[in-house]
Amino acid sequence: MKRANYFNIEPELMTYLIDQETLIKQKVEATFGVTIWELLKLRASQLNQCAYCLAMHSKQALEYGESINRIIALNAWQDTPLYNDKERAALALCEKLTLSQNIDDDFYQTLSALFDQPSLVTLTVAINAINSWNRIVKMFKPTVEFNER
Repeated sequence: MKRANYFNIEPELMTYLIDQETLIKQKVEATFGVTIWELLKLRASQLNQCAYCLAMHSKQALEYGESINRIIALNAWQDTPLYNDKERAALALCEKLTLSQNIDDDFYQTLSALFDQPSLVTLTVAINAINSWNRIVKMFKPTVEFNER
C-alpha cells in the first residue's frame, strides 16, 4: 500500500524539521563533531527498527569519515573498545531517551562530568529529533535505499 508523501502534504512542517536538523548539525559540529551525531542517529534508528534512517545515516556517517567497523559494532557498543567515554555516555543517553527510560541523578552526574549544560541540551534535542524522524518514517514508509557494495 502506498502511503502519504509527508513532504508534499505538509511541506511547512517538514521544513521545520529540516531547519531543526540544520541548527542541530551546527551546534553538534561546534561542540563534539558530527560523527557522534550520526552515531546517535544510527543507534536510535536501530532501537526503533527504522530501516530508512539506518540506510540514510550509515551513508552519511561514512561520508563524514566514520569507520565501517564502528558502524557495524554500534549495536554492541558496550562490548567494544571502539568508542570513547563521551561517545559511550552519549549512546547510553540515546538508549535511555529512545526507550523512555529514567534518567536518574547518578547518570545525570556522569553526563555532567563529560558534557557542559549546553552540550547536554544539544544532545537531548538531537536524540529527540532522530526519534521524531524515525516515527514519521515508520508511519509513512518511504522507499528504503541501501547502497550495494
